[in-house]
Amino acid sequence: MSGTEDTPVVVGIYGVSGCGKTTLIEHLKKNLGERDFAFFDGSQILSSIVRGGPIAFERKPEAEKAIYREIAITHIAGMCQSSRKIGIVAGHLTFWTGTGVMEVHTQADLEIYTHILYLDTPAETIAEYRLNDPNRTRPEMSVGDLRRWQWSEKSRAKTLCRQHGIMFFTQHAPSEDGFARVARLMRDIRDHSEEENLRRAMARLDDIMAPSANKIETVLVFDADKTLATMDTGARFWGEHLKMGEDGSNRLKQYFGHPVWGYSYKAFRQATLLYEEIPEAEFDRVCEVVAKEVVLHPELADLLEQVGYLTHVRAMVVTCGMKRIWEEVLQSLHSFTHVEVIGGARISDGLVVTPGIKAAIVERLRKHYGVQVYAFGDSEVDIPMLVAADHAFVVTGDVETRSKNMDQALLNAVRDGFRPKQILLPAGSIPRLAHGPVPVVEMDAAFATSVLARRSNASKLGRVHATDSMAAKLLMTPMRDAVIAGPGLREAHRRAGWWIATQHVSEMIGCEETKIAHVQGFQTEGYRLLDEEQTVIVAMMRGGEPMALGVSEAFPAAMFVHAKTPEDLMEQHIRGQSALLLVDSVVNSGKTIVDFIEHIRKIDKAVRIVVVAGVMQARFFNQPPAHVQTDWNIGLVAMRLSDNEFKGKGQTDTGNRLFNTTQLD
Repeated sequence: MSGTEDTPVVVGIYGVSGCGKTTLIEHLKKNLGERDFAFFDGSQILSSIVRGGPIAFERKPEAEKAIYREIAITHIAGMCQSSRKIGIVAGHLTFWTGTGVMEVHTQADLEIYTHILYLDTPAETIAEYRLNDPNRTRPEMSVGDLRRWQWSEKSRAKTLCRQHGIMFFTQHAPSEDGFARVARLMRDIRDHSEEENLRRAMARLDDIMAPSANKIETVLVFDADKTLATMDTGARFWGEHLKMGEDGSNRLKQYFGHPVWGYSYKAFRQATLLYEEIPEAEFDRVCEVVAKEVVLHPELADLLEQVGYLTHVRAMVVTCGMKRIWEEVLQSLHSFTHVEVIGGARISDGLVVTPGIKAAIVERLRKHYGVQVYAFGDSEVDIPMLVAADHAFVVTGDVETRSKNMDQALLNAVRDGFRPKQILLPAGSIPRLAHGPVPVVEMDAAFATSVLARRSNASKLGRVHATDSMAAKLLMTPMRDAVIAGPGLREAHRRAGWWIATQHVSEMIGCEETKIAHVQGFQTEGYRLLDEEQTVIVAMMRGGEPMALGVSEAFPAAMFVHAKTPEDLMEQHIRGQSALLLVDSVVNSGKTIVDFIEHIRKIDKAVRIVVVAGVMQARFFNQPPAHVQTDWNIGLVAMRLSDNEFKGKGQTDTGNRLFNTTQLD
């Protein structure tokens, strides 16, 4: 957690008098060196800034002592800031009065310290140290008083750190192993930052994708806890470790969701420090126990198994939880060894997965690797990832155990334009936002087929025209009538747009079921364009607007965009969409359409593009450019073909006729 010019990293080493702070500082100085670290003894700094030294300081009233303590820690922070070093400070939180503790920390301490290491040396060992220390004379204290002092101070330190956003971790009796562990933690504090965390996460993703990136078309990204299975493995881990059922989850809940911590990078780093306090052997034991208890949802397990037989699809688990547990879960199921896990929990994992990291992984998959991403999650922590995906699925979970905050978070995202679907798992679960804006999908064979299908081998959209259709002839008559212009002509184009959308575009793209309210008061089946909410209607300005409005009436949930030039179509209009409908009244040579297609393909190489026109020149329709003709995800729909290559001007230009501007050309 590298410091910045404004916020140096300062680690306080606390513990009752005689616990070994000075000894630890000496070992760290020898082990870490002083190139990146600066070491301070708080008492010595105080002595250096108070005239008369420590004796004079002790004689001052408590209020004045507090002022000097604030000056001392501020001085230390300034030195760390100017030297760009990590500060490591041996300090005091409390003193023993003989009957209880007296707090001596200051507000400046709480504002400056970024981490607190508490030396939790056994009281018996502290008593021995105090008795045998040749360099300091300390008042005699019983083991019982030392234990009470230590318990009170440690409890207070935890509370203060939690309330003020200071990362807290403990080290037990000083030993060579303990010294090495603390040195490792200090190096990690030096090296880790939110920016470095993102870099490591992207590097991990690249390691997974690089070997077969040119073959992969689709990636399935799963959250783990309460998504792949009903269990919360983090809560179960602490329950097993503390032998408290699932009550141990409070070790994490005291940070996650806390107003100071939320679900931030700092909160997940604090969780890592909690896990680091557990000895390696115990950590491995508990992970193994918990992993054996995890039962995947059969529907998702079946989908993951199918991925293993395909070369164009990858699946990965991206979890804010414990990487080790989920690796063991998947490795124990031999058919899932192809599923990679990105997660954390221990320093050795190298990173923590935050909601932002989840979203960044999906963004890189889509933008850098150009793949379609299907994301599955269950809680508010997953929403950034789900929003970033091409296709988002909310796993509902059991109503008794699922996230209580998700409904509101999901509703807020939907109001901002998010369009997910939900999967009722486990079977029989109650939908979130019942009868609301998040449709339910069945995880049946058709679902798996649609997710796992090769995008490059999807059905060719093809080309279709309705020149000889009686309906088209009727609709085209007012459009060709030179007497009709302005509002009347625009209305004719609107009607034509609605007809061609319902008659031909729907056949080309397909439809999907949707729930609608029956007049008798129950839900029944209706139909809409396939992925209508992820469809964009592009009105090619200005002549295409009236017809595009008719198309929009047919597909009311689709986005509507005006575009005069290709650059008017921004990335947000293209990425993550299922289809773009380029609507124009007349397509002559097709040059403008091709310019738009090439612009779209620079951003998304596979999104479906359907060109919709009232009149299309036969030569372009029958022989479009090679790169258009061979792109199976481009379709052409025309109400009428024309062999007439005449390009209108003035009174013969369709755009001028539509808007009564023939006199301006």
